[in-house]
Amino acid sequence: MSAHQELERSLTSAWRTNNRVTIDLIERLPKELWVADVPGIPRRTIRAIAAHLHNARCRWINTLGREHGIELPPRVDQHRVTQKQLAAALKQSGKAMESLFALASDAGELPPSKAYVWRNLSLDLAHVVTYFIAHDAHHRGQIVMAARQTGHRLPSAVHGRLWRWR
Repeated sequence: MSAHQELERSLTSAWRTNNRVTIDLIERLPKELWVADVPGIPRRTIRAIAAHLHNARCRWINTLGREHGIELPPRVDQHRVTQKQLAAALKQSGKAMESLFALASDAGELPPSKAYVWRNLSLDLAHVVTYFIAHDAHHRGQIVMAARQTGHRLPSAVHGRLWRWR
């Protein structure tokens, strides 16, 4: 296996771990927390933050990959999505992200896209994967913090699984 192939395999594996950890958190959140308001953010619930993870992926897939044939998963309703529905949606968007990563790996970086006008993200595979892992981790942290702030400290069995990376 070439060094390039090994890097792609390793980064994709890291993404899969990240996605698994995110889905696991969503599935294990206490039901009462799912609809809890996030302190300091008017009209924003834990459900909305969690839905944003999937919907942001969908927007990026649309921007960077749709033009190159990557199928766009449907977005979810941040006001109505259930934990089970979101977990399934995150599995779909996770796979679509892997297609985006494969596209970046095949070409050395993501090929140009007419829809990508913001240009804030370097399009080589390592930057693309780490950007999306950081995005998920940021919002997982928001969810954990909001749980604490609303008096719903997550059980150690849930919180501890955030660090089960093997």
